[in-house]
Amino acid sequence: MSLLAQERKDLIMQTLMREGKVKVLPMAEELGVSSETIRRDLDVLEMEGRLQRVYGGAIRSGHENGEPPFQQRRELYADAKKKIGARAAQLIQDGDTIILDVGTTMMELAKSIQGKRNLTILTNSLPIGTYLSEALNSNTFSGKVFLLGGQLNPEQQSLTGPLCEQMMKQFFVNKAFLSIGGIALSSGVTDYDLNETHISKEFAKSANEVIILADQSKIGVQAFAQIMPLEQIDMVISDQNYPKDWKHVLDEQGICWVTCE
Repeated sequence: MSLLAQERKDLIMQTLMREGKVKVLPMAEELGVSSETIRRDLDVLEMEGRLQRVYGGAIRSGHENGEPPFQQRRELYADAKKKIGARAAQLIQDGDTIILDVGTTMMELAKSIQGKRNLTILTNSLPIGTYLSEALNSNTFSGKVFLLGGQLNPEQQSLTGPLCEQMMKQFFVNKAFLSIGGIALSSGVTDYDLNETHISKEFAKSANEVIILADQSKIGVQAFAQIMPLEQIDMVISDQNYPKDWKHVLDEQGICWVTCE
């Protein structure tokens, strides 16, 4: 089987998402290439932040000490995040009450809200709150923005904690857009920060529809703490299709998976 480098990398990532790890020698046999070729592919994928090299192969990428700071994450999968954010914004209707949580993908969603009228937006993200304030002043959209209070996380530029959770219990919204640390069949939707996890749970409880924004680096990944099992979400918007062996679970749970082209 003669494959281009990108085709090999795609197959490697499919195996990784399905099995959680990739071994060099079996992968080389399956693709009909040398083990050195697979090692080079794995090195490139690690440089792209898509996996973590270990002895004899690779495992899913993760962040042992939590997610990188907000500013550092802005450059990771930037094109994919823009596509995901733009696609998510298409779901917002005039008059909607929505939640935007924290994260760089969510910022791309905020930037894509244009021409909508009479929105009510709740967020616990300082950068998103600032951007939405400027967008209101420039008439990019119309409505109200509520910045939820709480404990400041300077690295993630977010507000969380018991005060934020208590404030959120007072509201009910049409749609909650959540960015996450990982999504997997066994662990559901997860995140790296415990405070972020708690407020995301409150966001989901308050919403008629829960929409997950997840670039390819989140698929098949299990982060530190569970936000919710898969059956509690309604839609996933991603730059990559789900692994083939997820189909029956997504169908059973009625989860719509939207892939951005």
